[in-house]
Amino acid sequence: MGIAEAKNHIGRKISRIRELRGMKQEALAIELGVSQQSVSNIEKSETIEAKLLAQVATILGVTPEAIENFSEEAVFNIINNTYHNTSSDNSTLIASSLNYLPTFNTTDKIVELYERLLDAEKAKVELLEKLLNK
Repeated sequence: MGIAEAKNHIGRKISRIRELRGMKQEALAIELGVSQQSVSNIEKSETIEAKLLAQVATILGVTPEAIENFSEEAVFNIINNTYHNTSSDNSTLIASSLNYLPTFNTTDKIVELYERLLDAEKAKVELLEKLLNK
């Protein structure tokens, strides 16, 4: 199989988008009203009919064109802009991208957001007290 064929494999693209959405084959099967084995077969298919593609796209929350034009490279660009990529080998990035840590400390960000919300609430209270005292 050549590189061009691999990039146009609709079934694999559906599989990757489903995985990125955190959806299991069984969930997609239930939504489509088919067996899990049917979803497995769809994901092994290089092409699928337009009507089925449209149904799958709707369930996955994307357009049929998004599935057709989906590329791992685009996803990696997004991941790499959000996460540290310690691997120069993209094949290991596929398997381990979910284990990467954000480039920021999430606890610090939550505390920062909480403090900003608290400051905003304090400012509202002060303004209301001023208005009431007038």
